[in-house]
Amino acid sequence: MSDVVRLTSLAHGGGCGCKLSPGVLEEILRGMPATGAYADLLVGTETGDDAAVWRLNAEQALVATTDFFMPIVDDPFDFGRIAATNALSDVYAMGGAPIFALAIVGMPVDKLPAQTIGQILAGGAAVCSSADIPVAGGHSIDSLEPIYGLAVLGLVHPDRVLTNRGARVGDLLILTKALGVGILSAAFKQQRLPPGGYEALVATTTKLNDVGAALGGRSEIHAMTDVTGFGLLGHTLEMCHGSGLVVEIFAEAPALLTGVEDLAKAEVRTGAATRNWASYGGSVRLDVDLPSWRRDLLADPQTSGGLLIAVAPGKAGSILAECQDGGFTASRIVGRFISGPPEIRVIRAPVS
Repeated sequence: MSDVVRLTSLAHGGGCGCKLSPGVLEEILRGMPATGAYADLLVGTETGDDAAVWRLNAEQALVATTDFFMPIVDDPFDFGRIAATNALSDVYAMGGAPIFALAIVGMPVDKLPAQTIGQILAGGAAVCSSADIPVAGGHSIDSLEPIYGLAVLGLVHPDRVLTNRGARVGDLLILTKALGVGILSAAFKQQRLPPGGYEALVATTTKLNDVGAALGGRSEIHAMTDVTGFGLLGHTLEMCHGSGLVVEIFAEAPALLTGVEDLAKAEVRTGAATRNWASYGGSVRLDVDLPSWRRDLLADPQTSGGLLIAVAPGKAGSILAECQDGGFTASRIVGRFISGPPEIRVIRAPVS
């Protein structure tokens, strides 16, 4: 099998690390027309939420999203699974349930055999089947780099939509997955993954965030998003701006994936983490002395990362337990919302 082309060798980036940096994206979108004139568009482009939401009637709203990227692994079936799981997450992050998906396929057909491309699509279809939805169609092109993802449609009650806005003073912030996907993917490309590292990478990135659908409309949950290419700090900062509040992030609270700490200490990094810091570092105040590896982990791009949930403090324990019981064993309380102009302050976890 030595003549088999590594998928990751055909791409200049991978996973959600391919995303444009927050600063570049903000500049590009600055001239976009406002969408407020459409009364049934409940969620549009203004807040950088995970998906658009359109009210169909008094009982139903349509959740629509698209997500695609280049491979972070070489196994085509795993690549398809990871990309599909990541795309479905955007619907779950709005409190919705997906109903069907469309495949987005761009492949260098002169470099990859049809069988390999078919395995990528089969991986995506397998994940959709586990979410009990079909891949009902799609579109494909011949491209220089391999690209795969989904457009996903879902449903949610109009009164149960969760956005990255709405957090309140005192809310606690729960993160449902461990950090370090970017570092593991970088180590994979460098062939430096430790034993168990690949398994940890695939397990977390193919874990559906379907708990999000069960959390829609819960009165104790005030805001929700998922963590992808902008890292924990970047997506938390979106919640800060959405709520008009400060978030204190507890520096050492997030769980880390297998092998990530040692790799980070060995200076394994992604370029996306550096771009993230350059984009939003001015809105992050480090109120604690952190080693550079742990600081950079807070901006590490996550592919198919966990949900970030702003929950009333008196209910945080029960929501945390519900997430852990649902298979999100790495769920942790990683911060809290306090009053003040929107920014992030990285602190030690308070003594309870």
